Amino acid sequence: MTEKKKQEIVIVGNIIEARRVAGGASGKAGGLLALWAFPQQIVPLSFNLHQELANEYNGEQEWGYRRVNTVGVDGDIQQQSTSTKKLRLPKDLDWLRPEVLHEWSTLGGPDTTAQVHPYKFTNFLLKKTLESDGVDLIIGKVTKIETDPEDGTAIGVEYTPKDQDAPVKLTGDHIVLTLGPWTSKILPSCPISGLRAHSITISPTRQLSANALFTELRVSRTKIVSPEVYPRKDEVYVCGEGDTLAPVPESTDDVEVVKEKCDELFKYASAISEQLQDGRILRRQACYLPIVDKPSYTGPFIGETNIHGLYLASGHSCWGINNAPGTGKVMSEIILEGRAKSARLDGLEADSFDACLD
Repeated sequence: MTEKKKQEIVIVGNIIEARRVAGGASGKAGGLLALWAFPQQIVPLSFNLHQELANEYNGEQEWGYRRVNTVGVDGDIQQQSTSTKKLRLPKDLDWLRPEVLHEWSTLGGPDTTAQVHPYKFTNFLLKKTLESDGVDLIIGKVTKIETDPEDGTAIGVEYTPKDQDAPVKLTGDHIVLTLGPWTSKILPSCPISGLRAHSITISPTRQLSANALFTELRVSRTKIVSPEVYPRKDEVYVCGEGDTLAPVPESTDDVEVVKEKCDELFKYASAISEQLQDGRILRRQACYLPIVDKPSYTGPFIGETNIHGLYLASGHSCWGINNAPGTGKVMSEIILEGRAKSARLDGLEADSFDACLD
């Protein structure tokens, strides 16, 4: 009786990055993970894969993975109340000012919410990927999808290497676009645009508890703001609402950071926490979130487009880091096995619009 040898699949691939790895939202997002995120087709899969990755590669140490509580708070920061009546908060939220808050609610616990440091997470996974034979990282800007002149099949890309002017052509059997808000610059017919989001990181006066915070804060009679506050092990991340005041630039290097918007975030954070008020800003930054502009469609687009050989994994909105492992898992199944097996992708199909390269 002969023993059957296990079939080995050898993958040879190239990852092309225009400027630097995680220079956009993949490195500057908040990193909240939630089972109640969207789309539900891939969220449960991805949430569980985050835990599996953390278990296998010591995610707690390598990229700050941890389970967290998630809380919503409402308050009025027009002026601090002089009332002796203060909102009773959970003990581990002792870093919030109860005198400016009106109510709080639980949005998630350690069973449904967690967090990672996006920049560390992305770079760690890339490092592990590059340790495998046959996968290379190329720093260069993709400018064109190459197609077969006879049947229109995608057969490669044209890109300009960093610090060079002459374009280079690279052939491939499967071309996967994971360009986020830059997708439509290569695939003009793809209905993905960019929403700019500012954020800051703060070094607090002491370590804060593992509570992700969603807020509704009245700053004037006619204005309410909703900053999100995510304490990490060594800093606190604060982000605000997105804007469309500036179009998506050519690269992550060209993203405009408006200092006033970052200063506003620090002002709001300071109003609800003395530990943040007395802390210092470590980083002011902005990135673009990929938004799908298609009625009744949340995104992302996952799978093969109507151009044979051209695949999409783009349009994740604010849940890109949350859904990254699940997206990668089903994309690998689609390419290697012909279909997604770990999740049903109904409503996320990349051929739901007419992909056109002209």
